[in-house]
Amino acid sequence: MTVAPGAAQEVGGSTPPGHARRLEGAPFAREIRDRVSEEVAAYTREHGHAPGLAVVVCGRSAPSMVYLERILKACAQVGIEGSFVDVPGDTPEAQERELTAAIHRLNDDSRVNGIIVQMPLPEGVRLRTVVDAIDPLKDIDGIHPLNAGLLRLGYEGFIPATAHAALEMVHRSGVAIQGADAVVIGRSPVVGMPLAFMLTKEDASVTVCHSKTRDLADKVGAADIVVVAAGKPGLVTGDMLRAGAVVIDVGINVVEGKIVGDVDFESAETVASAITPVPGGVGPLTNALLLSHLMRAAQRQDQARLEQAGRGGASA
Repeated sequence: MTVAPGAAQEVGGSTPPGHARRLEGAPFAREIRDRVSEEVAAYTREHGHAPGLAVVVCGRSAPSMVYLERILKACAQVGIEGSFVDVPGDTPEAQERELTAAIHRLNDDSRVNGIIVQMPLPEGVRLRTVVDAIDPLKDIDGIHPLNAGLLRLGYEGFIPATAHAALEMVHRSGVAIQGADAVVIGRSPVVGMPLAFMLTKEDASVTVCHSKTRDLADKVGAADIVVVAAGKPGLVTGDMLRAGAVVIDVGINVVEGKIVGDVDFESAETVASAITPVPGGVGPLTNALLLSHLMRAAQRQDQARLEQAGRGGASA
């Protein structure tokens, strides 16, 4: 495993002997928010209003509401206009109808630059129907099939923010991705699979593991980079890891009232060279990257309007 010169100084402070360097998300998140804040101010001066994010929710009792509320709080900190769009409906059919109608209205609203839909959807609401309704230019969390396809082909599009945050943590770890052996545990369309594609694009050799994988410990033990996004607390332990591996824990679980990841942190940090804590690792960075995605969406929408105006002038 090769470490890029100087990269180890990017994250974290002193590390006790026999302990991995903690890859904290907060310092990097602050850098991103500072940059986004400047972009928001420039956008607001040019357009006369702030860029906007709409979070479409169907019921506010889901655990995901905590995450979404943090996103809107982060929006307020940098000057972005963030809002919840509540969707009514007593049946799955009504909820699906109202969800897609709300998304279409937001697609047509020029003051809304990004759309996030609360996940998971209520039982009985078809994910594909809702996802297809989002304008790909406002799909800042990369769930529309067009953006997913662009990622798979290696082209520029919007990527899921959590997968993006995990990759940035790998960059910050100091490990050279090119030529590294990487294991991604979890194959969800918003974390595991997009991250596997991104690591492959950067020339890692990637193995995707899941609930049906045989000999998981052997595969983890052969990896320079281990990313865990399975939703199972304590799935990866220190005795499974290769000495010096980089461990990125994306899991969020509640055990005995405490938030923990998918990695047994205490045993893993004595073996790994760098590891993300839970909480405090990937999470803060995910929220900040969503803000940067929003500003990129606003810029792309401006460019699309200019191109459309140009085509209209040429045909006149």
